Amino acid sequence: MLLRCVLCSAEHPPTLRYACATCGGLLEVAGESGLASPAGALGMWRNASRLSVGDASAIVSMGEGETPLLRAGKVEAQLPGFRGEIWLKDETRNPSGSFKDRLVSAAISKAIELGARGVVCASSGNAGASVAAYAARAGMPALIVVPAATPDGKVTQIAAHGAVLLKVPGHYSRSYDLAMALAEHQGLANLTTTFLNPYGVDALKLVGAEITGQLGGRTPSHVLVPTGSGPLVKGVAQGFAQAESPPKLIAVQAEGCAPIVRAFEAGAAAVTAWGMPQTIASGISDPLIGYEGDGSYTLKLVRDSGGLAVAVSDDQLRDAMQTLAQREGLYAEPTGASPVAALKKLWAAGRLDARAVAVCMITGHGFKDVRVYQAMPARSHLVDDPDDLAAVARLCSSALEEQGRARG
Repeated sequence: MLLRCVLCSAEHPPTLRYACATCGGLLEVAGESGLASPAGALGMWRNASRLSVGDASAIVSMGEGETPLLRAGKVEAQLPGFRGEIWLKDETRNPSGSFKDRLVSAAISKAIELGARGVVCASSGNAGASVAAYAARAGMPALIVVPAATPDGKVTQIAAHGAVLLKVPGHYSRSYDLAMALAEHQGLANLTTTFLNPYGVDALKLVGAEITGQLGGRTPSHVLVPTGSGPLVKGVAQGFAQAESPPKLIAVQAEGCAPIVRAFEAGAAAVTAWGMPQTIASGISDPLIGYEGDGSYTLKLVRDSGGLAVAVSDDQLRDAMQTLAQREGLYAEPTGASPVAALKKLWAAGRLDARAVAVCMITGHGFKDVRVYQAMPARSHLVDDPDDLAAVARLCSSALEEQGRARG
């Protein structure tokens, strides 16, 4: 097993290295550890042999991975004439509430194997919460660097796990730069979950095997992925690389921060950085300033799959959140709901086949950003006199009828 540059194919030993020494390109894990699954392993570590960690004693796990795949019949019903299948890969079931746990479990385990004594992570919230949780379990010190505007739910979760939290004014890329500098200055392993840590990104390939197994051996025609820099796009692509007909990858971004979509629509080969993000989807509000190559690589993966990149508005995100919560029972943050928003947009534009088998990656739990839900209308009623059962019953009957009409 070694590290290989995705640009120039230069090979490097599997150390705590974050860029190619030859050309500065992104690194990926080439090969697998072959480690036997540890006794009692849960989640993705049942497939330990396919990951990068060779020492079972270094593994830090809380059962991440092997999340449910749920048929979304109510979403299908909102697409007139659609005759295919919509599935929801519910990554909110991971221990800290997001898909980031897959990356972080692998990355921190490899860092421990390589002798790291502490970790740092730049995050828009979810990765920071994950690193804070896994570092606490590992007994390691952790520095988490986030934009000052990070939603309170995510900041609270990070702080609860006892990590040292640094809030930086401005966009995510400033936090990214500071984490890079601190990793070098403090001698910490960098667990930032862009493409920076190849061991973390490598773990995402197991998503493909999970989906195939959950679909009874079938391969979906499309996988819709919330996309900041794009490591989950790579994970899905790698996970289906051996399929006879790999799925088309749809990278979903917010209209208020869509550097990859902009390049895709312009027919450009390279992604240029965005300005200050303006979106409720904090998890994908990455302007890629200083590491535009991450976006360009993701763009290539999308095009190679025959897929596309699409941006959705904040209003479309809110609609998708309500659809998931009120019709499918899933409580997702704006970023996590973005694939459903994109699905509706693509169907309305005639850009999705009527018999598609599409998987939406629901990447983050709604508790991560409750303020968006709090601003939505709620079916809440003040009961003036709970002893007046007849009046309360009339109120309930009316409210239930209204709810029934809304749900069709």
